[in-house]
Amino acid sequence: MASTPATTIDPNEAAHFGAMAADWWDPKGSSAMLHRLGPARLGFIRAAVDAHWLLDGKSFTPLAGKSALDVGCGAGLLCEPLARLGARVTGLDAAPENVAAARVHATQSGLAIDYRTGSVEDLAGARFDLVTSLEVIEHVTDPAAFVAGLAGALADDGLLILSTPNRTALSRVALISVAEGLGQIPRGTHDWSKFLTPAELTDIIERTGLRVTDVRGLSFSPAKGFVVGDDLTLDYLVTAVRG
Repeated sequence: MASTPATTIDPNEAAHFGAMAADWWDPKGSSAMLHRLGPARLGFIRAAVDAHWLLDGKSFTPLAGKSALDVGCGAGLLCEPLARLGARVTGLDAAPENVAAARVHATQSGLAIDYRTGSVEDLAGARFDLVTSLEVIEHVTDPAAFVAGLAGALADDGLLILSTPNRTALSRVALISVAEGLGQIPRGTHDWSKFLTPAELTDIIERTGLRVTDVRGLSFSPAKGFVVGDDLTLDYLVTAVRG
């Protein structure tokens, strides 16, 4: 039987993203694409949270009383909205530069977020109601071990949310040839061969004992920007639960 790796962090990837720490919160900086993705992703997360915990969608703090873990949190672009939704948030990132930037920004924003440097394998049995990891799995050394770590951090009635680019001709052109080629994303950010199809990611998730409950696409509209819908060819979001 193959042994589980001590960490799924790729040090080259961690260094690549750590180099972006200084301008992570600049909507026109190296993480501009993540800022543009933010509203669509947050809308999906809010809807998934309401559906999973049978909420009415009206509360400003639907995650009040719940714990949330964001793995590969960068400088906190998702952690801060989750905290504003009421969650007790832990942000985990492989790059210490990102964690330092996240802590500074959270303090400036008046938010109490527990930021840590490390990998999901370091959590030592901690469980969270909501576990998120957006645009991260394509950067780890062992996707199956990484998802197993996420599943291990999920509480019994918890909700797991992942997003990642699909491995299609469109994603190769849009994310690498165009976005990286034109400098919209820093060069070297993506390795197309490490992208996972929805079927591949579903299989990885379900081998941990979780059940995939939804798969939705993230596509780009010139009129609306990034939108959540049925088109999975560029990027997609997945939700999963126990059982």
